[in-house]
Amino acid sequence: MSEDEAIRTAFHEVTEAMGGTHIADGGWLWLEGFGNLEAEYSAARDDVGVWDVSPLNKWEFRGPDAMRAAQHVFSNDVLGLHVGQVRYGAFLDEDGLMVDDGTVFCTGRPGHCWVMTNGKDLQDYFASMLEGFDVEFEWIAPTMPHVGVIGPRSREVLQGLTEADLTREALPYFRFIPEPVEVAGVPVTLSRTAYGGELGFELFLVDPGDAGALWTAIVGAGVTPFGVEAIEILRIEAGLIVTDYDYEPHRRTPYDFNLDRLVALDAPVEFVGKERLREIAADPPNRFVTLRLELAGRELPEYGASVLKGGEEVGTLTSPTNSPRFGAIGQAVLRRELAVVGERVEVALGDGTVPATVDVLPVYDPDKRRPRS
Repeated sequence: MSEDEAIRTAFHEVTEAMGGTHIADGGWLWLEGFGNLEAEYSAARDDVGVWDVSPLNKWEFRGPDAMRAAQHVFSNDVLGLHVGQVRYGAFLDEDGLMVDDGTVFCTGRPGHCWVMTNGKDLQDYFASMLEGFDVEFEWIAPTMPHVGVIGPRSREVLQGLTEADLTREALPYFRFIPEPVEVAGVPVTLSRTAYGGELGFELFLVDPGDAGALWTAIVGAGVTPFGVEAIEILRIEAGLIVTDYDYEPHRRTPYDFNLDRLVALDAPVEFVGKERLREIAADPPNRFVTLRLELAGRELPEYGASVLKGGEEVGTLTSPTNSPRFGAIGQAVLRRELAVVGERVEVALGDGTVPATVDVLPVYDPDKRRPRS
């Protein structure tokens, strides 16, 4: 899709006016960055940054079976959600293979929930999978633009812009405030979720027309704007996956990405592929790891490059990056017996290979304490 055909977010005009560049991907024009990748990355890791996450695709499920319908296609426990709670998991096909990954928001409104996915073109998937459920679903992403504010100072800065209580006790990790609150005078749905492996929040606009005012107020409070160039490094360091980069639909199970605890095998809920996933859980063939790449000045391998051991293909390098903190690294799906820290493998590059060493995933904050802080 060309830039002319891609959807511009509500924040496009204000970010472009501030010098941001944009790139077409997945049907949207994503904010790429502001020309200083090092500073943008550092802001998110060490201070506070803001980015336009509006192209995250949002769906509204409405009807008596809204929550049951979301549960039917989702690996995690939806029916056990409390009002204002969010759960992350995988969207599945009948064979337990991942179609997408994302979140379900329990709004507390009868017959209603929000479903958020990476992919935009899931209309046919939902229609076929939810046949027989008393539910309607609507793609609402253009009417629900949002930003992510992440970094160690994100709570401090946002608390200065809102009267809502953002303390850890009042708004725990993966909770949101169902009723709109004001941030810098702009009504938003405020969520204690974020992407990038740091403390963070997401702010979903009630009125897309407020995009310029919200962005300007947040940046005016000393927050550094950044884009997907920085996010790509942050997410790989943090062990986070993206559809069409780390996996293609209907090709991988959640166990290939170490999402074991997000498959609710022991919960009293039913979802497609559950019994097949129970079989796989007993003996997962693959694990997700970080690879430290030894490039010796060579370029990064490509997304999807083969990982080899003794000339035999044993996995896939799903996402590579040059990290300011860890050097050349990448996420990889490897055969379980090789997914051991210190294991030596090779990654295809051009007509040859480069050496690599298996490391923990995520390589940044392995216990994920920072997002929960």
